[in-house]
Amino acid sequence: MSARTISVQLPKYHAAQALVASEARRFNVLACGRRWGKTEFEKRLACETAIAGYPVGWFAPTYKILIKAFDEIRKTLQPLLTTGSSKSEKTLTLITGGVIEFWTLEDPDAGRSRKYKRVIIDEAGMCATLHSQWPEAIRPTLADYQGDAWLGGTPKGRNFFYEAYQRGVDPLQTEWAAWQMPTSENPYIKPVEIAALKFELSERAYAQEIDAQFLDDGGGVFRNVRACSIGIPQAAIAQHQYVGGLDWGRTNDYTVLSIFDTMAQQQVYLDRFNGIEYSLQRQRVADAFQRYPNLIVYAESNSIGQPNIEALQRDSLYVIPFQTTNASKSQAVESLSLALERKTITLLNDPIQISELEAYESTRLPSGLYRYSAPDGMHDDTVMATMIAWYGCSNRSQGVF
Repeated sequence: MSARTISVQLPKYHAAQALVASEARRFNVLACGRRWGKTEFEKRLACETAIAGYPVGWFAPTYKILIKAFDEIRKTLQPLLTTGSSKSEKTLTLITGGVIEFWTLEDPDAGRSRKYKRVIIDEAGMCATLHSQWPEAIRPTLADYQGDAWLGGTPKGRNFFYEAYQRGVDPLQTEWAAWQMPTSENPYIKPVEIAALKFELSERAYAQEIDAQFLDDGGGVFRNVRACSIGIPQAAIAQHQYVGGLDWGRTNDYTVLSIFDTMAQQQVYLDRFNGIEYSLQRQRVADAFQRYPNLIVYAESNSIGQPNIEALQRDSLYVIPFQTTNASKSQAVESLSLALERKTITLLNDPIQISELEAYESTRLPSGLYRYSAPDGMHDDTVMATMIAWYGCSNRSQGVF
């Protein structure tokens, strides 16, 4: 019996789903509101790959969520299933040679030793252990086929799903893509129903469950980030003074230069890069001085910073060291936090900066002081550069920190 003579009815894409499918990359993160059609979309992706004769891994946070998807996909593919399919083993084997294996992420070794052409992680926002299971167990399963992955779900705080989403919106992460799709993008959900939900849900619940927004879990530092992030890059104005903040990085971290127009209290420039040697990094900083002739840059002097600062100063560039300590960082945090709270500052509408600012968190130490940092596994390079720049901007009359 040939698969070509058998017809199966796969879920059809609505317009927003078709857009996501057309923009897909290798690693894809789909943050969507309730009833957007995420599971239907994932089911089609899994079925298409299995019908083409390839192995697929389907992962879900709990058995209850997994078994529903298993039963629905089994019903869809029933005409193509072989006797090798097993509900007890949660395996669907097709006459085309394809297979879909279902795993609950309650098993820390889910998927280990397997190889897949495509991985689906359903309700990824609910997977509390995904930060370790993705790199250690799931990601290696894609190596043999150079397969792709889809992480889909409704946001549930700022966990690994949030971190993966940040990779997707980062233009430097070229293998990743991400979409934020509210419930309203599903044409089959009537607007009156969405309006009713807005009435019944709290503002916070609506933002998360319907608008698919990643909300702070309580450790966040900065408010009004999106309200203030409405700016676009600006060219230099001859009579204006500019102050920059520079945070150094090389391999794992990023070097970031953030520049403010002190008169407009507006961020006008942001450069973020990594993986290049320091001489080229300094050249990019020097280029910024060409763009903004009336520029002062406060640069982090810790570790690798000091020799780079000295090299820039030898080139007659106005660079002032900023020594990062818990005390100086706290002052910079408070300065930027106050400006955002009062909405007296305009930041660039940059998705990486927005995500890093929103994720930035504080931890109370036994001494009573606070430690500020990005969540585990995330970056805070744009936060540091922008905090340093704004603190220098607001204290420019003193000339030093």
